[in-house]
Amino acid sequence: MRRILLVDDELHVLHALQRILRQQLQGKGVKCELFTEPQKALERCAEGIAFDVVISDYRMPEINGVDFLKTVKLMQPDAVRLMLSASSDVQAVINAVNEAEVFRYILKPWQTDDLENTIRLSLAHRDKMLEERRLADQARVQQGDMTPQELEAKRLEEQEPGITKVNWGPDGSVIL
Repeated sequence: MRRILLVDDELHVLHALQRILRQQLQGKGVKCELFTEPQKALERCAEGIAFDVVISDYRMPEINGVDFLKTVKLMQPDAVRLMLSASSDVQAVINAVNEAEVFRYILKPWQTDDLENTIRLSLAHRDKMLEERRLADQARVQQGDMTPQELEAKRLEEQEPGITKVNWGPDGSVIL
C-alpha cells in the first residue's frame, strides 16, 4: 500500500489535494493522511509508518515547510518530499532543494495535470531509489560485505520499522 502524507494549515487545500490523489490513484491501494498541524504530522512520522511521499506547504504558522521537510528527511529518508507554496520566492525554492532535498516545488494554484504528473514521477522516483538500494545490497551479499541474515533483517526493518529491535526486561520478558 502506498502512503502519502499531506501537510498544510489550510484544510480546504488538503481536501483538494486528497480529491486529486483519489482520482489519480483510485484502486491502487493508496492511503492519504492529512494534517493541518505539522507537529502532529511529525509525531505520526515518528510512529514508524513509512510514507512514500510527503507534501508540505511552505508557509505554516508553527514551522515553515523547509524545516518540516528537513525533519521528515531525518525521520524518513526514503520518503519523497514535495513543497507546495503560493510563494514564488526563489530563495525558498533554493532552501527547499538544498536543505530538505525536495524532489519538486509545486506552485499554488496548481494545474491538476501537472500535480498528477508530479505525484506519478515521485512514486516512480521512490521505486527506482528502493530498487537501486536492493540491488546494491544484493551486490554487498555477493561480495561478502553483508550476510544474507543482515540483508533479511534490513528488509524486515524497512517494511516494519522497529520489528528487529526488542526491548528486554530485567527478568527476560519483552517490553512492548
